Amino acid sequence: MTTSGPGRPNGPSGQEPPVPGRHRGGRHTGSPLTFVDHVRPDGVVVRWESRRHRKHQQPATGSTWWAPTARGWWIAVLFAVGSLLFALGSVPGYTDAVGERWDTVTYFVGSLFFTAASFLCYREAVDAGPPAQNPAHRRFFVLQPRRIDWWATGVQLVGTVYFNVSTGVAMADNLSAATAHRHIWRPDAIGSVCFLVSSLLAWYETCHAWTAWRPASWAWWIALANLVGSVAFGVSAVAGYIDPVTGQVLNTTGANATTLIGAVCFLVGAVLLLPERTEETRARGVVRAP
Repeated sequence: MTTSGPGRPNGPSGQEPPVPGRHRGGRHTGSPLTFVDHVRPDGVVVRWESRRHRKHQQPATGSTWWAPTARGWWIAVLFAVGSLLFALGSVPGYTDAVGERWDTVTYFVGSLFFTAASFLCYREAVDAGPPAQNPAHRRFFVLQPRRIDWWATGVQLVGTVYFNVSTGVAMADNLSAATAHRHIWRPDAIGSVCFLVSSLLAWYETCHAWTAWRPASWAWWIALANLVGSVAFGVSAVAGYIDPVTGQVLNTTGANATTLIGAVCFLVGAVLLLPERTEETRARGVVRAP
């Protein structure tokens, strides 16, 4: 078995290998488990990847662009709508056109779409886990700390809830400086940190390392777009710091600009989820064992 980290000699989600035969040795000791190489009895090596296993648990249904019965399609659509709303809210001139009240509503609604999509991502990761930990897929919340995708989707879901709080409170009128700092900026900063951590974990899961160049992979582009978007959201949180005494925002223009950049990156990542969902589900990188 060849893996990107420690664990039992089985699949990335803790399940028994779907391919009979030998398993090649390991590497990257101390890192999360993200793939396993199985040597079939005929000598062919098949790589079973954590992300690929999660995203292709069932055969793809519908077309690439229209599949309302598929969970993966809804994840992409919900993330895309949320990203569009965040991008719209940060476009220069939008606040002047609709008013500050509707601008905050735009962000809040967008955060709800993010949360819905993140919950489906979390459920996708949970359902990809060992059946013994989630019999018949009836449990909504389970503890699977040995799985990198469980951490990535779980942390992301927590981050979206903080964005719900931040954008929801922002809709209130006549907030004091201290309240704005505590209940708008602080949840926004925590949510941004959660997104960055989640994106880093997703990047590692996809690349099996902290650096990789795989432009032929949909998953690589998705992870890259989301990572850049999370960095932009983090910069936005710093620029959007609210002084707890005066209530002044550190750099409103910078915060809006980096929010727009981050939202566009998330939109790109969301759209790319659609072709990834319908890509061929057979294992990639099959080579003959020496």
